[in-house]
Amino acid sequence: MGDLFAPTQAPAPFALPTGEGFGWHWNDRLKGYDVDLPGGALFYAEHFFPAAWSDRMVAYLQENQRQDWRTTDWRDVPGDRLDDLGFTNIRWKQDSLKLYGKSIPLPRLTAWYGDPGAAYTYSGIKSDPNPWNDGLIHIKNRIESVVGDSYNCVLLNWYRDGQDSLNWHADDERELGDDPVIASANFGATRDFLLRRNSDHSQKLTIPLKHGTLLVMRGELQRHWKHAVPKRATVGGSRFNLTFRNIRQ
Repeated sequence: MGDLFAPTQAPAPFALPTGEGFGWHWNDRLKGYDVDLPGGALFYAEHFFPAAWSDRMVAYLQENQRQDWRTTDWRDVPGDRLDDLGFTNIRWKQDSLKLYGKSIPLPRLTAWYGDPGAAYTYSGIKSDPNPWNDGLIHIKNRIESVVGDSYNCVLLNWYRDGQDSLNWHADDERELGDDPVIASANFGATRDFLLRRNSDHSQKLTIPLKHGTLLVMRGELQRHWKHAVPKRATVGGSRFNLTFRNIRQ
């Protein structure tokens, strides 16, 4: 019989594929899970940000001078009207992609903040940074204090409801350098974050990003895995995702 008082492995935070290279352990210092993947690693803390603080962040991200964020159906607000609302804290916009000569609006709203000169280009869209504000710096400092990496910019994504999404991709742009460490803070409605291994699409993870969850992607993950946020018809509320990065200028 084994020792009844021996330390036990915490249950997995989400389902992992079977096979070599997959594993996890509870990080008691950071109160989250260190997750190993073939060619990469994650840190996952389901309730990294306290509930009351996360609630305040949802309000902070939506406050504006024209409409009550509690009752507005943001799906009905055209992207070209966002500036008219006078958002108090975040300068939201809706970028578009050029496909076959047509302009296709992204299925989410975005904003880019960071140090001067920390411009970022993805999917052919170049974003120059808005200057940091106190709310974003507070989140950045909180993450940096436990993750051990520093960040000079953040990409904010606003998924207005379950119809907004993000297609399969890797954060492997040249500005991010080799093997970037990317920290993802999440507030609002829970959304599934999917990871898929490049060499074997049957190896997938579905990670629930909840109100107050922190997810950190490390190692060679961006080389060997892609990620996505698929549509979810049953999700009616907004979800906010803030991914902190370090642009190599």
